[in-house]
Amino acid sequence: MTALDREYHQTIVSSDNFITIDDSAISLKKAISYLNATGDLPNFIQRILHRHVLEQHLQDRPDVQADPQQVEQAVVNFRVQNRLSEPGQFEQWLKSQNLTYEVFRDRAEASLRAEKIKQEVVSEKVQAYFNENKEQLDRVVLSRIVVLAGALADDIRKQVEARTATFESLAKQHSVTNDSNLNGLMGAIQLGQLPPPIREQLRGRDPGNLVGPVEVEGRYTLLRVEQWLPAVLEGNLKRQLDERFFTQWLQEQLQNKQIKLNID
Repeated sequence: MTALDREYHQTIVSSDNFITIDDSAISLKKAISYLNATGDLPNFIQRILHRHVLEQHLQDRPDVQADPQQVEQAVVNFRVQNRLSEPGQFEQWLKSQNLTYEVFRDRAEASLRAEKIKQEVVSEKVQAYFNENKEQLDRVVLSRIVVLAGALADDIRKQVEARTATFESLAKQHSVTNDSNLNGLMGAIQLGQLPPPIREQLRGRDPGNLVGPVEVEGRYTLLRVEQWLPAVLEGNLKRQLDERFFTQWLQEQLQNKQIKLNID
């Protein structure tokens, strides 16, 4: 029996005393009704179902194991990231969470095993998606001036091109968006997240080029390309794609299954 199993058996509660506040008990049925009232129940159930699918898959794959050194490194990384490196700090944190070191280590091991399963499931799909959609995943740093009149937008472009005024000063003076306070600087955004009319006009443009004015939903936008940031399948982008495709896979495992919520 693992530490996680021991923890589970030690913390089993009846459905009538799912949670207690002083002498007041909240039953499991009442807790479910609270989640339903706040609209959180569907997401709550989905997380349970997804975890169940993953646990079953892990049981069916005893060959997928975490290297003990990787587990220890994961514990060390957690302590460093959460500033629990000093002697006694980690032990105090475990106590505050009602955890033993064995249970925490088992969780780290389970997380590493789950990550291995995830990579088996999604790696090829994620790579294929990235290859097919790289252009949409590329990021571009833009500055913009957004106004409500097309004639004004045209005039602003002429002023920038003639250098009678700077892009930054005109953004502060005329732009109706919040980034006017930042001289119109939008920051980095994925190409695929931009409106199609803007996306099309950005193709092939170099840093420093002006784009527009482009009309989108009754507003006129003048853009300046600051920098292109080609997409790389690593870091946050990889994590986002991994999570997206793994969630899809978990949902696929639940298709054609009879799922009932039984509350007596």
